[in-house]
Amino acid sequence: MSRDENLAAQNAIAEAVNSGNLEDLVTVVAVDSVDHDPAAGQAPGPAGYQAMFAEIRAAFPDLHVDVEHLVTTDDELAFAYTISGTHLGELMGHSPTGKKVSYRGMQISRFADGKLVERWGSSDELGMLRQLDLIP
Repeated sequence: MSRDENLAAQNAIAEAVNSGNLEDLVTVVAVDSVDHDPAAGQAPGPAGYQAMFAEIRAAFPDLHVDVEHLVTTDDELAFAYTISGTHLGELMGHSPTGKKVSYRGMQISRFADGKLVERWGSSDELGMLRQLDLIP
């Protein structure tokens, strides 16, 4: 794949997450895609990403991911991002706080045939939970 094709696939993933049109992930996540840093209970492939992002979007209906730094190769993308949103739904068993959050993360994605096939990443969930006053 080319860098432009990888970027187009990643942009489609970002658009699906930011818009909430999670069914669109099926077109850009391989059925056998592997997430090396999955969320708790996350299933493999597109269904796993759909369920995980649906849960996050239920907790943060105005969820938005902003990519701030991006590096590409012929088959991989690495990027730093900021996630922001307002906690208006249940999150990890916690009732909504109504508080706004903004936290950082990084990800490396590998693509083949126009689809995400592997992902490594980490978000500052501890920082997010602290912003919500859910942990000290």
